[in-house]
Amino acid sequence: MTKKAPKIEFPCEYPIKVIGVAQQEFREHVMLVMERHAAGFDRQRVAVRDSRNSRYQALTVVITATGEKQLQAIFEDLKTSSLVQMVL
Repeated sequence: MTKKAPKIEFPCEYPIKVIGVAQQEFREHVMLVMERHAAGFDRQRVAVRDSRNSRYQALTVVITATGEKQLQAIFEDLKTSSLVQMVL
């Protein structure tokens, strides 16, 4: 018996976590992608967390997601930078 993942009801608040190299270019790339696909997201709600040795950073951005196509486009666009290590 296989359980299906619960369906997301759009629009909804959706956190996207991006892990990458701790550089200004990484943070700028993430903000640019979010602005492109979720214009007007609340920059005050962006959380930044450094790794133990400060080599990497995790940015958590909360957007108002409008659909699965939007989320897929964000994930693909974020991965275009070599500074991005992982998108969750």
